[in-house]
Amino acid sequence: MNTVRWGIIGCGNVTEVKSGPALQKAQGSALVAVMRRDAARAADYAARHGVPRWYDDAARLIADPEVDAVYVATPPGSHMEYTLAAAAAGKSVYVEKPMARNHAECLRMIEACDRAGVKLFVAYYRRALPRFLKVKRLLDDGAIGLVRCVTVTLFAPPESDDLRRDDLPWRVRPELSGGGRFLDLGSHTLDLLDFLLGPVVEAAGRADNQAGLYPAEDIVAGVWKHDRGAIGSGVWCFAAGTRHEMNEIVGSAGKIRFSSFGNDPVLLERGGNVERFEIEHPPHVQQPLIQTVVDDLLGRGVCPSTGRTGARTSWVMDRMLADWRARSTRVP
Repeated sequence: MNTVRWGIIGCGNVTEVKSGPALQKAQGSALVAVMRRDAARAADYAARHGVPRWYDDAARLIADPEVDAVYVATPPGSHMEYTLAAAAAGKSVYVEKPMARNHAECLRMIEACDRAGVKLFVAYYRRALPRFLKVKRLLDDGAIGLVRCVTVTLFAPPESDDLRRDDLPWRVRPELSGGGRFLDLGSHTLDLLDFLLGPVVEAAGRADNQAGLYPAEDIVAGVWKHDRGAIGSGVWCFAAGTRHEMNEIVGSAGKIRFSSFGNDPVLLERGGNVERFEIEHPPHVQQPLIQTVVDDLLGRGVCPSTGRTGARTSWVMDRMLADWRARSTRVP
């Protein structure tokens, strides 16, 4: 095989710019089929993006003999179902983040893919973006000495659709997402820190619902420890009156500040001096990671975001949400 032929299950907003065109533009990659339960929308997506075939049934896309690998871009509540089906058909899987609603589902996905002899990747695309690779090079080169701690802050007002009590978005419906916006956004940063500082070996947290807009938690505070010794702490609040997001990694000889979601420059502070690194994202932000997925499937490289790394991030979030989930009756 010198070209990976992809089928997408769930061609929603994330696939319009971030990932769908990247599957077409990556070297050795082709997007040959898409699926959406709404047939008209599936047909429209295929026409607009020049995709040869469309389906309104995931089973038919998975069974398509011209589909080599499946990209699961649905809400997390169906990630495990579709991954298990694709693995049973002998097809490798690239699944959106968070990998699943909880760590237990992640383990089932890994087991199914291992048993079928197929590969499993997770769309934590920040592991391959140039600005975060720059942060990793600074850390690996000892730019701030030995890493001591990392702090994460994310404050944001409720989204407008959070106010639709009778039609809430899937991101704040635990049966579909596993929790609230923490799983959707916090997972990106926690996975990135796994990549930058090593796996987390201890984690705990406290979560609550302060605004009462939806069933899921809307604030999470966590503490954790990386296997190389760095201690982490973070607060994610989605019912604040202001918006702010920043990460700070402190070492024995300086610190690095960077945003997970904004376009702020990466800042390196040491010896009383501040260096700024302005690094833009590519037009299709998932393309660098998708290229590593394709290269891995073609035997010419290794992808840094696998089922096992993705499951580690879900384990950390499970630990932070354990107390909240024990108190809530609406979490899977």
